[in-house]
Amino acid sequence: MASSVLDLIGQTPIIRLRHVVPSNSAEIWVKFEAKNPTGSYKDRMAVSIVRNAMDRGDVAVGDAVVEYTGGSTGSSLAFACAALGLKFTAVFSDAFSLSKQQTMEAFGATVIVEKSHGQGITPDLIGRMKQKAMALCNETGAFYADQFGSADVPLGFEPMGQEIADELGDGIDVFCASVGTAGALMGTYRGLTKSGARPRVVAFEPVQSPFLTTGKGGPHKVEGVGVGFYPPFLDQSVLNDVRTVDQEAGFAMCRRLAREEGIFCGGSTGLNVAGAVELAKELGPSQRIVTLACDSGLKYLGGHIYAI
Repeated sequence: MASSVLDLIGQTPIIRLRHVVPSNSAEIWVKFEAKNPTGSYKDRMAVSIVRNAMDRGDVAVGDAVVEYTGGSTGSSLAFACAALGLKFTAVFSDAFSLSKQQTMEAFGATVIVEKSHGQGITPDLIGRMKQKAMALCNETGAFYADQFGSADVPLGFEPMGQEIADELGDGIDVFCASVGTAGALMGTYRGLTKSGARPRVVAFEPVQSPFLTTGKGGPHKVEGVGVGFYPPFLDQSVLNDVRTVDQEAGFAMCRRLAREEGIFCGGSTGLNVAGAVELAKELGPSQRIVTLACDSGLKYLGGHIYAI
């Protein structure tokens, strides 16, 4: 029995992929985060940010919270604020899924939409969203959630690594995931290492926005990753590799996962699994790869990934 909806976060299943992984390849396991209340692993970090801020006295019941967001973080913050008695305003954009805006509004959030002018997710758009959020905080005195800087972000993901280690033990050869802030990659890795696992770590980014591999971002359609600047939580010292994955391969993998594995997910998950499959082919049998199924595909219906 849960005493609060917040108790439903975490303890999500980990699933071995059986059909999209070629024969004579390494095992691929995915942490299935759609089981969280908003269908996203961002619930973990949102509650970490808000609860810790309340514990410190930075924000109190009835106060306002602001963040600029592509939607999953915003949906999770809207959910957490609703559950904890706070107001939430999101600076969003029409470059992201409309269903994410609708989710935030369903939780009572105010959503300010910055126009993308048909250019997709670009470094310029992210910069304009941030400026608007900063101006709003300065004007109103609202608490800035700071998904790109708060130490509570990777802290919120540490339990995910501990859960993976509880399921698979220390037999994890590679942990890999695409990066936006890199909070999920680094927080999960810390949780793994605290539990005794020592996997190699590989970061993915879209071919279309290869900031880590070339120093230059670009327009792309994978929501939540490839933000066009250095991921603030990324610790290069623990990385073994950074790889680019074509966004179209990621979207095709989303459709394959739904049809062949029964796993319904968003674009960043497709990117994760597409990259993991390439690693699995290189590593061969007897190796084990873990990646993240970040969120539910329900957020992306009506968009380009599942368009018929």
